[in-house]
Amino acid sequence: MAPLPPGIHFIISFSRDQWYRAFIFILTFLLYASFHLSRKPISIVKGELHRYCTTLHEGQVEFSSWSQKASGSLHHQPADNETDCSWAPFDQDNYQQLLGALDYSFLCAYAIGMYLSGIIGERLPIRYYLTFGMLASGAFTALFGLGYFYNIHSFGFYVVTQIINGLVQTTGWPSVVTCLSNWFGKGRRGLIMGVWNSHTSVGNILGSLIAGYWVSTCWGLSFIVPGVIVAAMGIVCFLFLIEHPKDIACSSSLAVLKGCENGTHRFRLQKQVFTDNKNKPLDPEMQCLLLSDGKHPVHQNHVIVLPADGGSSTAAISFTGALRIPGVIEFSLCLLFAKLVSYTFLFWLPLYITNVDHLDARQAGELSTLFDVGGIFGGILAGVISDRLEKRASTCGLMLLLAAPTLYIFSTISKMGLEATIGSTIR
Repeated sequence: MAPLPPGIHFIISFSRDQWYRAFIFILTFLLYASFHLSRKPISIVKGELHRYCTTLHEGQVEFSSWSQKASGSLHHQPADNETDCSWAPFDQDNYQQLLGALDYSFLCAYAIGMYLSGIIGERLPIRYYLTFGMLASGAFTALFGLGYFYNIHSFGFYVVTQIINGLVQTTGWPSVVTCLSNWFGKGRRGLIMGVWNSHTSVGNILGSLIAGYWVSTCWGLSFIVPGVIVAAMGIVCFLFLIEHPKDIACSSSLAVLKGCENGTHRFRLQKQVFTDNKNKPLDPEMQCLLLSDGKHPVHQNHVIVLPADGGSSTAAISFTGALRIPGVIEFSLCLLFAKLVSYTFLFWLPLYITNVDHLDARQAGELSTLFDVGGIFGGILAGVISDRLEKRASTCGLMLLLAAPTLYIFSTISKMGLEATIGSTIR
């Protein structure tokens, strides 16, 4: 009998459950990356919504960034040989406030919607809820771009589009995190989340490149194409997303939790909890990932399946109940300040690069992706460190402390030239 090829050996070395977990990991990664892909275009297009161009002979027009003409003046007026190439209503002197209002509208709606989305999402099937959110996000992202083709210059149109888009985009994060937590336990969760959470950076990079490709020629497509992509991923979600391992009779890491309920059943550990070499109890969620004696897996007869008390579904947690969970308030505050910085870079970094380094909108968008490249490696590194040290809060605090001087360094040396901007953006 001929030996099996190495590739087949690799495939059969993984169990059915492991393949399903890998599939859900990749699928949820791509789903949320598409959300961020659709958020990025607005930052790329800002430089195109307000710019000036210089009139040449025979009616030709040479486009240039507004920042190249500003020369330190906040309210720049085009000279006799210049033509205002901005897109109304962003051609006014208060264009910075108008562009900021678009971000403000989106983020306020996103903050309010995130609270509501968590409540609604716990009461609806994840697959249907996430599919609706992705289809709606795709529609309103594309709607913003249609303003270019239909020559819409109403500021209210763009604000309302951003508000509704911010609301429907909140369906993403609670859904994918819930789905991932159903499939993975706490074993090596720092590394797992570090790798998985890079979907934000990957989505931002793809969104920058896609939006930048059309920004100087037809900025409407910078929104329509990402909108079509996120809507298409919504269809993929409907067709392939598996919310819980029990839906396909896969083993669940929650099946060994003492007194843990999963809706229609609760699981109770029957035998003694296994211990490690130091005679300390193992993390309950680790027991499904490890072997009971180093050679044999934990058997199903170690678990008793009992009907759940008081109904067939798990009660959704209340807002005050969520606040009472240890660490929720502390880590929420950490995330608050981390998001304050990350969304500033998300929405304004390309325009800042355009202003400082005198690049066009496409070049600035491509250069801004270096920030997200650094975010990929930084997130994975933080996950590995937190797993090794087993100190999640300390790792989080250290990264935030390092971020403060890094921001100051960026604002200082980015003005020294393009090379300095590249180096400081990655950091």
